[in-house]
Amino acid sequence: MSPTMQDLIHTELAGSDNLEVVMSVVELPPGVSLPVHTHPGEEFAYVIDGSLVLWEEGKGDLIARTGDYAKVPHGAVHTVRTEDEGCKIIVFRVHTAGQPERTLVEAGV
Repeated sequence: MSPTMQDLIHTELAGSDNLEVVMSVVELPPGVSLPVHTHPGEEFAYVIDGSLVLWEEGKGDLIARTGDYAKVPHGAVHTVRTEDEGCKIIVFRVHTAGQPERTLVEAGV
């Protein structure tokens, strides 16, 4: 089983210059790691069910469980993985419009 993502909202942010909002539901099965990446804005994740491990360069691992949230700053190198259980999360991002939502980064950077 692979990760799934469904965008709920993808729209311009009213009253701002060149910003957009993206809200998604993401489901990650057990034992999955996403590629190391960055975003062109801030990312917020709320864990609906299960748990995840957020790794952010320079900060190490943060475990988020049902009811927890995590925040990834603009441009931060990070990844998410699941261990014995998967997770379902709501992800809310505020990005620079027209930029790729995710840019992959070589591991070890």
